[in-house]
Amino acid sequence: MSVRVLLQTTIPHTKDDWSIERFSLLQNVLSTLRTDSGEDVVVTARDRAQRGGDDPVLSQLDASDFDELWLFAVDSGDGLGTGDCRGISAFARRGGGLLVSRDHQDLGCSICALERVGAAQYFHTFNPGPSAMFRHRDDVETPAIDWPNYHSGRNGDFQRITPTAPIHTLLRNPARPSGVVELFPAHPHEGAVGAPAADPNARVIATGVSSTTGATFNLAVAFEAHSGKDGRRWGRAIADASFHHYADYNWDPSKGAPNFVVEPVGDGMLTEPRARQDIHTFVRNAALWLAGRS
Repeated sequence: MSVRVLLQTTIPHTKDDWSIERFSLLQNVLSTLRTDSGEDVVVTARDRAQRGGDDPVLSQLDASDFDELWLFAVDSGDGLGTGDCRGISAFARRGGGLLVSRDHQDLGCSICALERVGAAQYFHTFNPGPSAMFRHRDDVETPAIDWPNYHSGRNGDFQRITPTAPIHTLLRNPARPSGVVELFPAHPHEGAVGAPAADPNARVIATGVSSTTGATFNLAVAFEAHSGKDGRRWGRAIADASFHHYADYNWDPSKGAPNFVVEPVGDGMLTEPRARQDIHTFVRNAALWLAGRS
């Protein structure tokens, strides 16, 4: 037995963009994991097959043997087709685990059409969030990027996070005296997520603080497994505010970024070993939890 993980972007391979090759460090960490019972974690990493229409893997995901999907929504609105959303949602309804991550403003907004997790993602134009706290410009250093855009620090640096009580399994870190994950990779303009009010199985599990305004913002929402009205078992899911929490550039800036990334770079993730250990721990927790091994 093994845990089968699909790492997937919502764009076709494009060298000067956030293609799946820019998540190689994440892939390496996942590939070295073992479950408590000794199962391997087998990772498949791919970009979308083509722009437009439906992707042959995502649209048929419910019929695959994957246990979980880590979806990085790096598109400008045209990333997922109708069939893709249907396939991913059916995958979740048959117990598959989902981690769905996006970024600022409307980046990755094609995920709004996903059942359950789509409602947790707040964008500028689509599903803008239930209150004004989600609809203001926080990052004042990049005027071309509109809300939501929370500034948690420079790419390559780390941010201090606050796990919300009760502490979720995803944020446990026994190597810390506090017992919890404390540091996450930073990004100048994170997106916005929240627990849908109509979903009793969803809650915010961690928050961050803006380095420019001091505003508190949500980092991630966890969805517990539960039985739907049709009797089928929904899998676990995570809605994350920024794919930069997992990108090579944010773990190690020397790995490079697309040419359109022009913000100043930090080095905190390289100089603070506890920051790397914390995000690696979160990745392990997420992989096992989504697969029902935790």
